[in-house]
Amino acid sequence: YQRRVHGEDSLSEKMALLARPARRMAGVLARSKHTLPDLPYDYNALEPAISAEIMQIHHTKHHQTYVNSLNVAEEKLAEAIAKNDVNGQIALQSSLKFNGGGHINHSIFWTNLAPPKNGGGEEPTGELAKAINATFGSFDKFREKFSAATVGVQGSGWGWLGYNSTTKRLEIAAMPNQDPLQPLTGLVPLLGIDVWEHAYYLQYKNVRADYVKSIWSVVNWKNVAERYGAAAR
Repeated sequence: YQRRVHGEDSLSEKMALLARPARRMAGVLARSKHTLPDLPYDYNALEPAISAEIMQIHHTKHHQTYVNSLNVAEEKLAEAIAKNDVNGQIALQSSLKFNGGGHINHSIFWTNLAPPKNGGGEEPTGELAKAINATFGSFDKFREKFSAATVGVQGSGWGWLGYNSTTKRLEIAAMPNQDPLQPLTGLVPLLGIDVWEHAYYLQYKNVRADYVKSIWSVVNWKNVAERYGAAAR
């Protein structure tokens, strides 16, 4: 999990450096590299909900590509900052958002899942369960609304359960492509479901609804509850 935290937090920390002197920021960007986080389970551990083949390709090919591309974009950003090349810095923003979002989103996604033998699929309890019931009426109603929003994502994207720090309430959000939830909406990400076709097509073909229905059996609500507890403090 240490590498997961690095994956989620280090990019946000770098973004905060935008307010600091350019040379110092360039130095930090040049020194650090993002790495692919290890999965906390085997590739076949989520079967039959998600096949081992999908998990391996998704993790080692797709997520790794986001990591590699993010590192390249940050190297170019460091060079542009060092040269005081504002045009170059602006031109890199799309790549940073897409690949940085892909790295952040997937780093959360892997930990949002767990094998059934480790509690995957067990319904939430405690304060998170209370919050879900207070916001959506019941867990079943939440799952229905979340599934509808996630299946309904146009093209590629993500379905999210997030925490609104201002209203102190849970919210469901659908995000396109690899757009990261917190930087663009202010919602703290608690649970994300990837509905890019690479996450399910080899097993579910074009029937996204079946994939979303199945993935509930491996959602790691303990992890979601930990995120909720940290966000609500």
